[in-house]
Amino acid sequence: MERCLISIEKACKNITAEIFVVDNASTDGSENFFKGRFNNVNFIWGKDNVGFAKANNSVLNKIKGEYILFLNPDTLIPEDCLDICIDFFSTNTDCGAVGVRMVDGNGFFLKESKRGFPSPITSFYKMFALHRLFKNSKIFSKYYEGHLPENKTNPVDVLSGAFMMLSNEALKKVIGFDEDYFMYGEDIDLCYRISQAGFKKYYLPTTTIVHLKGASTEKSNSNYSRHFFGAMKIFVRKHYSRNYLLKPFLLTGIELAFWISTIKRYFIHSHKK
Repeated sequence: MERCLISIEKACKNITAEIFVVDNASTDGSENFFKGRFNNVNFIWGKDNVGFAKANNSVLNKIKGEYILFLNPDTLIPEDCLDICIDFFSTNTDCGAVGVRMVDGNGFFLKESKRGFPSPITSFYKMFALHRLFKNSKIFSKYYEGHLPENKTNPVDVLSGAFMMLSNEALKKVIGFDEDYFMYGEDIDLCYRISQAGFKKYYLPTTTIVHLKGASTEKSNSNYSRHFFGAMKIFVRKHYSRNYLLKPFLLTGIELAFWISTIKRYFIHSHKK
């Protein structure tokens, strides 16, 4: 998080900004480490891990800025990043949120920088890895918007919660994250409601951040599967509640995907031993 904050302060040199850090009851000694450091940062040290959505929402009533950036602590942003995003908002009045091009620690592009909504057919194609066979297909690779060029600005369905900047106007209409989500899915849900509120979301490749994935959780562990597939169930129950035929089909599919993931993880771990 220290490197992240350093990069944020450098990126704020041309703008007036408030910086909030909400700590979800970490046990790594962060509170003692940051005492007396980053005097321009508002640290909020939680006593309980309340989840990503609730932690972010806890500071919304303190925010005064015209634009709000939600940012993971395992990220590094360049000095021009915030200026580019804010300039884009000023010239695109239909924009409610922007995301940027993300790469991992080795410089490889992260596909979750731009995604489609997890519709039943889109989720089916991803579940059976058809998006990998047809990487640039508008149909089979819709989950990662594979048909949209990595280096071209485009409106997209879903932006990553690791870096998502919203206009205050849009944020007020959607009233923040849905706190039913503890981890995963809250960014998809928020983007869905931004669309319902009449705003567009844009993917901007004109600036690139580093997302050191894995600092918060490991996809190989059981907690990841439990939270991820649990979040997908919340999304279905919330947004497909009136579709009495499709809803049980989707929930069954999610449960099946969970068990496939669990069995696959078990055999991988058994093989490693």
